[in-house]
Amino acid sequence: MTDALERYNAKRDFTKTAEPAGTLAPGNGNSFMVQKHDATRLHWDFRLEIDGVLKSWAVTRGPSLDPNEKRLAVRTEDHPLSYATFEGTIPKGEYGGGTVMLWDRGTWSPIAGKSAKDIDEGHLHFVLEGERMRGEWLLIRLKPRGKERGENWLLRKVEDGFAGGTDTLVEEALTSVATGRTMSEIAEGKTAAKVAPKMRKAAPKKAATGKRAPVFREPQLCTLVDAVPAGSTWLHEIKYDGYRTLVAGAGKAAKVFTRSGLDWSDKFGGIADAVAALPGTALIDGEIVAFRDGKPDFAALKDAIAAADGGMTLFAFDLIEQDGEDLSDLPLTERKERLRALIGEGSETLRYSEHVVGSGEALFEQMCREGLEGVVSKRADSPYRSGRTKAWLKAKCIQRQEFVIVGWQPSPKGRGFASLLLAVHEGDGFAYRGKVGTGFNAATMDELVAKLAPLERKTAPVSAPRAMVRGAKWVTPKLVAEIAYAEVTPDGMLRHASFIGLREDKGANEVVAEIPAPAPDAKTATSVKISNRDRVIFPESNVTKVQLADYYAAIAPIMLPWAGKRPVSLVRCPQGRARACFFQKHDAGSFGDTVHQVPIREKDGSTENYLYVDTADGLVACVQMGAIEFHGWGSSVASVEQPDRMVFDLDPDEGLDFADTKKAAEHLKEQLAELGLVSFPLLSGGKGVHVVVPLTPKAEWPAVKDFASRFAQALAQAEPDRFVATMAKAKRKGRIFIDWLRNQRGATAIMPYSARAREGAPVAVPVSWTELRDIDTAARWSVTDLDALAKRAGGRGLEGWGVADQVLPDF
Repeated sequence: MTDALERYNAKRDFTKTAEPAGTLAPGNGNSFMVQKHDATRLHWDFRLEIDGVLKSWAVTRGPSLDPNEKRLAVRTEDHPLSYATFEGTIPKGEYGGGTVMLWDRGTWSPIAGKSAKDIDEGHLHFVLEGERMRGEWLLIRLKPRGKERGENWLLRKVEDGFAGGTDTLVEEALTSVATGRTMSEIAEGKTAAKVAPKMRKAAPKKAATGKRAPVFREPQLCTLVDAVPAGSTWLHEIKYDGYRTLVAGAGKAAKVFTRSGLDWSDKFGGIADAVAALPGTALIDGEIVAFRDGKPDFAALKDAIAAADGGMTLFAFDLIEQDGEDLSDLPLTERKERLRALIGEGSETLRYSEHVVGSGEALFEQMCREGLEGVVSKRADSPYRSGRTKAWLKAKCIQRQEFVIVGWQPSPKGRGFASLLLAVHEGDGFAYRGKVGTGFNAATMDELVAKLAPLERKTAPVSAPRAMVRGAKWVTPKLVAEIAYAEVTPDGMLRHASFIGLREDKGANEVVAEIPAPAPDAKTATSVKISNRDRVIFPESNVTKVQLADYYAAIAPIMLPWAGKRPVSLVRCPQGRARACFFQKHDAGSFGDTVHQVPIREKDGSTENYLYVDTADGLVACVQMGAIEFHGWGSSVASVEQPDRMVFDLDPDEGLDFADTKKAAEHLKEQLAELGLVSFPLLSGGKGVHVVVPLTPKAEWPAVKDFASRFAQALAQAEPDRFVATMAKAKRKGRIFIDWLRNQRGATAIMPYSARAREGAPVAVPVSWTELRDIDTAARWSVTDLDALAKRAGGRGLEGWGVADQVLPDF
């Protein structure tokens, strides 16, 4: 038989290229990898380990998470297994000359009933467990055409929990999974100075046909909201005060997993026994609780675990897998019907979690009256998806979440401590959130002292106001505590905090600030009275003041995550957009209680109160005062001096059309990607496009301004006939102005979903890079397109828009 690597070796001169020579390697491994390859044409080389070689395809536009997107994959020569770790530069003029990045890696397996031999038949259905590509995929060979030399295949994602946006992977995955380098850093021969990305947890396999023991998968999590959603599309359950668990039952045995995948079967033996007694196999999602005075009580649960005497109940609320069948794509209502049938009457140890359809507000009021924690609301038609989603929401009767203990203050009485110092994980470290000094009894305090002692350290793990932590004793952030509190102050500190108990099911790095978003479909703007309701604000489209107010009230759930809790400047047009308009950024309280103020130091050392909003009521109150547009700082009120985004506003000269602006935006995206920065396009609602670069808030304004300035200037110098980076209009003729000036302290940019005071009542709208290519105006949507905007916001194309954990690179 001809050597499987003969073609590979014949194409390469190994005295000139650093690629490994091809030799067959025995073994039955199941690795896969993808190499991003910038040769004559940029492509992604997809490789599967089969029979001792890497079967290879060149995917011209890269893998897509969209099941409706079929990507051309051209079959290439088999590669040796040693190629799996190759990353570097192939010399120009050699076969495949260009830069190669190790872009993804992991393992693969055919789905049940299939095998690798299916490739010979022209198709392969398989599961990937990589750092970027996960879930089910298909490779299908196209029928040969004419004198075609190679084999043309199609690579397509199968609809599952890992499906996503069309170009999400290729646009957001910009660095090597091995070295953390960008393509330009690899081309320049830079060493792996960055920390390589952490391996993601392996993707859970889809259940195979036939019975088997279920394996753990990441549970679906709730998004915190400030009200219970209205309407019959939601079902509502009691929010229990306990430990979230997944229980895998397999006939006579069962395992109990924490939300992070720890096996706690020994702590919950009674629960495991109850699930093991169920017929067949099942993967059940639920909450383990213990009761005190007839109510779920977290402290009682801790006592029950410590005593190992049972007395605990699993409230089961979802069935993810049953008898080898994956149920995750079924509607929630159907999954719960199967769960009810499986559990039947239940027992004191295992109960079915009941729910109500609609009437969530009434249930919430009842739970709060009875002193319970709150309500969980779920879309009745939703599939089960790992990770935090907006299909599951939680509303709490009292403010409550986990915090990391970072220190303590000694007690003046000499025993124990006066208070614990708390923080949340933020960026690469921890952010101080205040202290808790109540909720401890003598036994709890002794337990905490014993656990804190071995963690003591001399240096503070957080930055905190000196006056607040004077005399503090610091500890390494390891212990996680459940804390109840009245509210969070504008600077992020807890008020009236009370200790509930330690959490052992959650790591310190998982503890982040929970910020409630407005509930979908909630009528949050009814408390603001609109005067002059029929005043026409947009004469060309006959949009009235009350219609604008209704738009902001309805769009608030998807607008506030971007515009809320950051200093804003308003464009006010009290008599309508065609009359006098002006900016306003300060307020002495005339807007009412729903519009807040944050004191900010000015250049001259004085302090001024800037406006910010955090509710639909706040948005509508601004409309009542004549506001049309909302322009926001690049930082939040909690971290004013550290921006969480950069914005490059592409402002074309009058002689250019929108196609020129789109091409310019794509160019900025590519240049930013070379620096390892992910960016997203925002239609301005005017004539331009904003290229938005999210940042982890670490660098302060001077550094961000300096980077933005130098980046824009570099682009203008490289293509002076196309770009200009100065504001002077005389220099813009036939060019696009890269407005980087929005990235300095006090400057603002239009907020996503803000209306514009322009003809036709247009709106600034987030879009994906894929969508942008087919859009012909920056004013594509208006305030009259509310339903379309709401539908788009929850769609796959905008999933993850504007979110990236990244910092300014060296430039």
